Amino acid sequence: MVRILQDLLSKKTKGIGIELTPERVNVAQLKKKGQGFQLAKLATAEVPEGIFQEGQIIDSPAMAEIVQQVLETNGIKVKNAATAIPGGRDTVTRIIPVPAELDDNELREMVLNQEAGLYLPFPREEADVDYQKLGFFVDEDGIDKVQVLLVATRKDVTDTYLDTFQQAGIGINVLEISSFSLIRTIREQLRQFTPQEAAAIVDIEFDSTEISITVDGVPQFSRTVPIGTYQIQSALSRAMNLPPSRNTDLLQGMTIPVTPMDSVGVPQMGGTNPGSAAMLRVLGELADELRRSIDFYLNQGDNMEVAQLLLAGPGGAIGQLDEFFSQRLSLPASQVDPVAAISLEIMENEVVDIQHPAGLGVVLGLALREAW
Repeated sequence: MVRILQDLLSKKTKGIGIELTPERVNVAQLKKKGQGFQLAKLATAEVPEGIFQEGQIIDSPAMAEIVQQVLETNGIKVKNAATAIPGGRDTVTRIIPVPAELDDNELREMVLNQEAGLYLPFPREEADVDYQKLGFFVDEDGIDKVQVLLVATRKDVTDTYLDTFQQAGIGINVLEISSFSLIRTIREQLRQFTPQEAAAIVDIEFDSTEISITVDGVPQFSRTVPIGTYQIQSALSRAMNLPPSRNTDLLQGMTIPVTPMDSVGVPQMGGTNPGSAAMLRVLGELADELRRSIDFYLNQGDNMEVAQLLLAGPGGAIGQLDEFFSQRLSLPASQVDPVAAISLEIMENEVVDIQHPAGLGVVLGLALREAW
């Protein structure tokens, strides 16, 4: 069984990062250069409807064929890769306290066979579970404890990923949850926050948005909501009487109109065209979900205040979205550029067209683990 979680900053043997999404397959290969990295390979291919839905691969043979084709078309030869499962109902990340005096074997037994079942929304025997020991602390009763990051996925989802890559002729070095990959990419940006501050990473993907609240680069809370670029694009198309489309590239050139707020904190729609108004309604729903998520996190005890929103994923690049969320939620917000986050250089002998860098956060984080 491939470990689901290892050191968030660790790297393994030479390979590539391959990200599977409902919309496309992304492939990246990095080469170390001094203290930084060069982009050796970058490739992408569209995924037709019906192959990947709600965080699960529905058609493994078809997905495996797409992976093979994108590698062959771009002349990428590799035996091993790192990949990630999107966060959602089939994944769990929790920080749990356990007694500090346990040795490694006792800790493993307690976490995997005793504690894990208490935090899973599905039966323990149906889950693949992994963990990582974090820092020590003293609880309110004066007892020494250690924090453990618990990670779990449904076994059938894990098996489907492994089977897909096996059909594509690729071994899996690392299988992790996509939010960890994104955190690895933007770790330098996360270091600007103190241990007393939390950052909310808002990863707006094709058909969902994963909200991860981190402290010291470690996810403390995560939640996935079913609003993504497809839902925004669909609302825009309906309002403009355009045919429905899975291609959300149109959003990359859009700018959200930042308008004055009314007395209850809702953007005023006066003078806004029907398409922009439709986008604002969907983004307003997403902002409400963000607010609920942050409030839930803050109500879970002595949690750190959220200092900033970091907008990532394909939807994070929509023009002035940072200003919209900042205004709506009364929190500073900034848009993440994954390429700039790791000071990525492009190798001189490679012609790489990076059209939508905001959507590369996860695949670059996977490639960082495999850099050579």
